[in-house]
Amino acid sequence: MGTEGLQDRYINPYTDFGFKLLFGTAMNKELLISFLNALLLKREVIKEVTYLNTEHLGTQEYDRRAIFDVYCENDRGEKILVEMQRGEQQFFKDRSVYYATFPIREQAPRGVWDYELKSVYVVGILNFRFDEGAPEHYHHEVKLVDLRTHEVFYDKLSFIYLEMPKFNKGEDQLKTMFDKWMFVLRNLSGLLERPRTLQNRVFDRLFEAAEIAAFTPQRRSEYWESLKNYRDWNNVLNTNIRKSHERGLKEGLRKGRKEGMEKGLEQGRMDEKKENARNFKKLGIATEVISQATGLSREEVEAL
Repeated sequence: MGTEGLQDRYINPYTDFGFKLLFGTAMNKELLISFLNALLLKREVIKEVTYLNTEHLGTQEYDRRAIFDVYCENDRGEKILVEMQRGEQQFFKDRSVYYATFPIREQAPRGVWDYELKSVYVVGILNFRFDEGAPEHYHHEVKLVDLRTHEVFYDKLSFIYLEMPKFNKGEDQLKTMFDKWMFVLRNLSGLLERPRTLQNRVFDRLFEAAEIAAFTPQRRSEYWESLKNYRDWNNVLNTNIRKSHERGLKEGLRKGRKEGMEKGLEQGRMDEKKENARNFKKLGIATEVISQATGLSREEVEAL
């Protein structure tokens, strides 16, 4: 493995290893609780979470298997899915809705049931932009809404998306706990020193857990492997984006040349018609006859 990754002091939370170390392990449970409370903007106060099985099988043999990054239940029995999305997928929103069905369906007990459900939260930490029309809006909360009244129709199902590339606040702009968590997730692997604004017990634990130098050799090796996979995947994604851009440019140039040639030929034909019309006028030929012979309108002939 060599020394890959040693230039970084802290882990990259966008790697599978890094994300699950910070949020998916019992020893770092307080980090997950703090993040979720900050995300929900203090409307929900979570005091405890219980990690649930992150691998679920559908109710039928042909159902696709779902594997979540973090799946937990809070002290009120509400289900919370948290996923790190490294790149945009064609049916990203469909995937979110599909994943939400698992914690909903598993609430059905055997026997008599009145269909009462506990709330379900699907949290997506996105390393891409999916709403280019709102360049400053990076925190999305989606619920079922009545389109006529614009009131929430069902408040027990929430989809929360964080567009990380849009978050650009600096250290001196971090006012809320939510800001601080967003800053950490966006910038952790690039930090050489711990920012002075992140001085509290929760972040004491986070920076302690994230420091690569403190890892055992085995854990460090696991992280390097995860980091390599992340870089390889990111490189493939960026290569495809670049190639698509280059193909778009080439196609645009090809169309531009074709359109340019067509416009040039059209202009040449028009110039030829006008030159013929001028010669006819010098010979004293009637305007109506010139118009019929050249295809120019009477107004165009008279203007020459």
